[in-house]
Amino acid sequence: MVEARLRVIYGDTDQMGVVYYANYFRYFEFARSEYFRARGGSYRELERTGLMLPVAEASCQYKSPARYDDQLVIQVSVGELRRASIVFTYELFREGESRTLLCTGRTLHACVGRDGKPTRLPESVVRLLEHPNAEP
Repeated sequence: MVEARLRVIYGDTDQMGVVYYANYFRYFEFARSEYFRARGGSYRELERTGLMLPVAEASCQYKSPARYDDQLVIQVSVGELRRASIVFTYELFREGESRTLLCTGRTLHACVGRDGKPTRLPESVVRLLEHPNAEP
């Protein structure tokens, strides 16, 4: 599990000062990138090898709204590693005296080559996702 932190900017909110629902998926994307970084890799490095991880499914269960200027903590984990796909899971909290759970989520990513066809996750990527500081 990796924790990523960010502060809600005004542009992420609607007229009521509440984070617009679709922005939670951007927060999940930010946390995934931080997950790769914390493990010693990056999406950019993965794409240089000719592999991509497009989102095939995404879900979010909203519990409580995030608001402008909230400091958010997104906990991201690999929920499942399959032969040619990865499931990431998320818990998003408002940081403070008592962390408030704002939402939970899940994204399923297919592993595809430059041609867009599914391909097996390379062992180096599996190691990177399972073990910190593995060589990509």
